[in-house]
Amino acid sequence: MTRRLDDAELEASAVVANIAMNRGRTLASYRRELGVDPLAEAGTGRWLDLCCGTGRALVDAAAVSADVEITGVDLVGHFLPGVPPPNVRLVAASVTAWEPDAPADLITCVHGLHYVGDKLGLLARAASWLTGTGLLVADFDPRSVRLADGSPAGARRRPRSAGRGSRTTPGAAGSRSAAAAR
Repeated sequence: MTRRLDDAELEASAVVANIAMNRGRTLASYRRELGVDPLAEAGTGRWLDLCCGTGRALVDAAAVSADVEITGVDLVGHFLPGVPPPNVRLVAASVTAWEPDAPADLITCVHGLHYVGDKLGLLARAASWLTGTGLLVADFDPRSVRLADGSPAGARRRPRSAGRGSRTTPGAAGSRSAAAAR
């Protein structure tokens, strides 16, 4: 039987704490991977991006719209050099322990869930951070979930053609969530 790592061990692992992996995402890649336009979804509200990498997509977004308040959280904290735009805050923290200081209109997570041990726990916590009409959109590869014998729990699925994700309404008051199956 494969021994599972707890959150602290997982976060300290060479794979999760890798500053070079998957860090150059752009705003265009968010649109492609999630099937939504983050700026259109966030409007003039708050956008929270979990596992944001260098924060490049968030800085790209700030160049397009100074009206949205953007927070990016990443475990490694290897952000773009220099001072981020005034409407962007980059936080080096574990998404399994960090909490926002205000509800978000949009929460995204691109290629980050596979680095988190309790994926469903994080999604449930993140959904609780949404405003009443907020949207949570995450990219998820079910092959990153392993059974006790180490085999993948899910097969890679092709995204739906209409928007790549599906929207559902969880129990939270009017909040929306979408997941893009990878």
